[in-house]
Amino acid sequence: MFNNEKTKILISFLIVIFLITSGFGCKCTPEKLAEKIKPINLVYWRPQDGQDAFSAIIQGFKTLYPHVSITYKEIRPEEYEQALLEAWAEDRGPDIFSIPNTWLGKYQTKILPIDLSGEVVIGREIITGKIKKESKIIEEKKKAPNLRELREIFVETVSKDLVVDNKIQGLPLSLDILVLYYNRDILNSAGIINPPQNWQEFVNDVNILTLQDRYGDFIQSGAALGASKNVENLTDILSLLMLQNGTSMAEQGGRAVFDKPLADDPGYFPGKEALRFYTGFTDPYQEIYTWNEKMINSLDAFIQGKVGFILGYSDYLPVIKEQAPKLNFDIAPAPQISGSLKEVNYTRYQVETVSKKSGHPQEAWVFILYAAEAQNAQTFIERTKRPTAHRVLIEKQLEDFDLAPFVKGVLTAQTWYRGKNYSLVEESFQEMVYNVLTKEKTIDEAINYCVQKVNLTY
Repeated sequence: MFNNEKTKILISFLIVIFLITSGFGCKCTPEKLAEKIKPINLVYWRPQDGQDAFSAIIQGFKTLYPHVSITYKEIRPEEYEQALLEAWAEDRGPDIFSIPNTWLGKYQTKILPIDLSGEVVIGREIITGKIKKESKIIEEKKKAPNLRELREIFVETVSKDLVVDNKIQGLPLSLDILVLYYNRDILNSAGIINPPQNWQEFVNDVNILTLQDRYGDFIQSGAALGASKNVENLTDILSLLMLQNGTSMAEQGGRAVFDKPLADDPGYFPGKEALRFYTGFTDPYQEIYTWNEKMINSLDAFIQGKVGFILGYSDYLPVIKEQAPKLNFDIAPAPQISGSLKEVNYTRYQVETVSKKSGHPQEAWVFILYAAEAQNAQTFIERTKRPTAHRVLIEKQLEDFDLAPFVKGVLTAQTWYRGKNYSLVEESFQEMVYNVLTKEKTIDEAINYCVQKVNLTY
């Protein structure tokens, strides 16, 4: 009798457990699953690239998740930041937005990062059954890459730039590299067979290409370098020179230290020597004098055929081709330091990320993870003619006539700024160069003052 009662109690207990675990009280009830595929709209803002650049990615995502619509909007770069701030202030900002890698520190409080190996969930309706087709709603889990996977998927700089406190701040679809643009006709006329591979060859070529009239005015400049006001990408060019020369740009915590000596040679200041080399191109008393503050903008001078070399990014390509369709120009990797065993290139790129104010953060991160898959990012870089950030796509892009010089540098690309105001950094670098050129400060004073100003942004 006692055993029978005990058995009945045990059976009743097991039945209750079965009911609980088989759906009674389960979070994923049919009603809640249905909620997962209710129509939603993700708003996506970028400061460059039209709808066509993303149409294949958006259509592919829509095929997998028909309930998710993507409203894509391109906003003019000069209006973009103000538009973001105004929209967030009124709680109507985008779910997904794109910012330069140098803005990450500034926008860290606006970003909703994802943990390394973190999971996000999205509803999906699938069709099951071979004979009798039935619709079924599931919860699909998408996993963010861990640190090793991030390094295996993307080139080196991505994991260094985008992981903060074990959280991924965003992901890139492409990567841009600072390269050397050169006028083939000018080099051919001077008997220069190939573009320079190192800075010593560059200096030699600049000396050959620079032509002045009897008044000392430039008829033709070898390179657009050395000035503070009319050289585009000045901060990136100087950063490249400093990094190539072995400069430690910033401490582990982020603060700038590019005025400091080498750790193993306290008497040598690589940052100062890089600054000295750069400003030498505008010093009338040096052999490499080839440019000055009175010249027109460096890109304009190149388009007009007045200069042999400029340093720039891939966004120059369509501008030059449109404004100077008959200009005979080409591109080569940025020069390196002769004899150096370590190649260094400089990068900038856009980061796709999720707004902390998004009403659909899970779905927004699913979209970014989807867009950043190599096969999907490939459609983007093919339409925009941008260098890849994905290791697996490098080999294919090396076959692209226009992009090969950029892609050769993606594996050794670096960047360094982690602060909150890159505009002030650019202003400080410009001021540093100006102070040296006008002799308002010595090179030591100018670079020390620049470091102090940059550190105000941390």
